[in-house]
Amino acid sequence: MLYPADVFCNLDHVSSPSVEQHRRFLKAINHVNKREDNTNRMLPVEKQLQWLRDIGFVDVECYWKWLEFALLIGYRI
Repeated sequence: MLYPADVFCNLDHVSSPSVEQHRRFLKAINHVNKREDNTNRMLPVEKQLQWLRDIGFVDVECYWKWLEFALLIGYRI
């Protein structure tokens, strides 16, 4: 639970915009030729930002992103 004016930060794994970008991510984290976890359901950054807006956060933004890692931040009013 956050109080008014508190900040929520979420470093999350998000989906890639393309299969090629996903391959780059797997290579960058040295996950090449390993089996992927099919239960890991990643979503696009904008979808996750919208969820934060929908539950009342403001000034919601992706402050940092590297391949499939993203830092999402919102403020409670």
